[in-house]
Amino acid sequence: MLKLNKRLSFLAALVFIATACTEPDQEIFDAFTPEQLANSNNPVLTDVLKASAYQRIIGTWGGHNSLWSMHEVSSDEMVIAHKGADWEDGGMWIRTHRHEYGANEDAINNSWVYLYSAIGDINLLILQFPEVEALTAELRSLRALVYLWIIDSFGNAPIITETSADATPPNNTRQELFTFIESSILDNIDKLSTDNTKTTVNKWVAHAILAKLYLNAEVYIGSERYADAKTHIDAIINSGQFSLTNNFFANFATQNDGSPENIFTIPYDENNAGGFNLVQMTLHYSSQASFDLQEQPWNGYASLEEFYNSFEDGDSRKRSFLVGPQFASDGTRLVDASFEADDPDGAPLTFTPEINELRPNSLRQAGARVGKFEYASGSPSNMSNDFPIFRYGDVLLMKAEAEWKLGNNGVALDFMNLVRKRAGAEPLSSIDADILLAERGREMFAEGYRRSDMIRLGAFNDAWWEKPASDPSKNIYPIPTAQMNANPNLEQNPGYN
Repeated sequence: MLKLNKRLSFLAALVFIATACTEPDQEIFDAFTPEQLANSNNPVLTDVLKASAYQRIIGTWGGHNSLWSMHEVSSDEMVIAHKGADWEDGGMWIRTHRHEYGANEDAINNSWVYLYSAIGDINLLILQFPEVEALTAELRSLRALVYLWIIDSFGNAPIITETSADATPPNNTRQELFTFIESSILDNIDKLSTDNTKTTVNKWVAHAILAKLYLNAEVYIGSERYADAKTHIDAIINSGQFSLTNNFFANFATQNDGSPENIFTIPYDENNAGGFNLVQMTLHYSSQASFDLQEQPWNGYASLEEFYNSFEDGDSRKRSFLVGPQFASDGTRLVDASFEADDPDGAPLTFTPEINELRPNSLRQAGARVGKFEYASGSPSNMSNDFPIFRYGDVLLMKAEAEWKLGNNGVALDFMNLVRKRAGAEPLSSIDADILLAERGREMFAEGYRRSDMIRLGAFNDAWWEKPASDPSKNIYPIPTAQMNANPNLEQNPGYN
């Protein structure tokens, strides 16, 4: 069995929190020496080596109280209202909704730990097997994806690589993070597989990382890079590897691994790769009987009424929500025995788009629930749907946005209407930032991009239901207090001191 040397152990400490980095599962290395691995062309061995890095990416992405939650609840897509004491959670989700979050929020620290845990495991593998070229190229590209999430969320944060030697590194600037992500992909993209693997980083995933980076460059570094975004978007489109599914919801089915649209997914599995808990997070307690679920849901996440109403009735994507009367799997009407006396729907369980109030007494049945992902009958709390991180529908809308920014409105409309046609929506005849943002909302609901889209298209600091206009400092999250306490060289982001 291979052992970590002192340098590896030291490097693991750079993640700041003890729980934030663990040694990769060493059992997978049994029976192979480093020399055998370095000199082997067997792709199976490479897959074995990188397994622990991808396992860390699976992590808490699709679960409650981490990065996805922060992205969604801080946007105009979703809210977690207080139902009496239920979901009060110290007021964290109300603060998140209203952009009043601070450095002590559990979800923000959980997000940091999730991201730097992944960085730690990737660095350990790169350092342990530097001669396995295909492995290191893929891992450096995977690390670039994690840093894309870091630059988007925290703005100024440490760059930690396999050669880092500072146990308490200071923040790097957003410009430095941008350059690091860019060079990590450009230096490795030609070494990556062109196979359409879907659950590992290949050349097409690398193009998507750069496309996202360049599309957001004006936010990240103050300089436009839309032409560069277009180059990498076109590389994906012209590859011929991907196409829109005829059925939009096939991308989010329990068995969605064969979707021709999904480019990179997190492969959740209820038995072997848990952590995707949306079925618990959004459904009403009584919805357990709708899907014969093994556990009772938590009745938390719901969509804002205005966002729900932004979908046209003829748009098939409006079925991304569960609204109206709810039934058990045998067809009987569900009843909420603990319904509030002032609920106009009474005891019969009915999801209404309108939410009566954010706090303290939101009605138990209020709010359209997330129905975009299939909830398998008899499912446990962990779902088996692969979560799409990069998807062809998104790429086409990125193409529309890049072309619009470059002044090619006709081309932009063609690509946006291609996505709308799949949804059965009428074609649009004009395009601007508001139209683009609305269309991205309809297509990308609940996929974790709404916050970033709103920032890029200038709407994140606007007022919406139960949320006043917010300061632009809220466009990045604070460095968590737990991390500041562990590393005195970190500097807090502006607006949080």
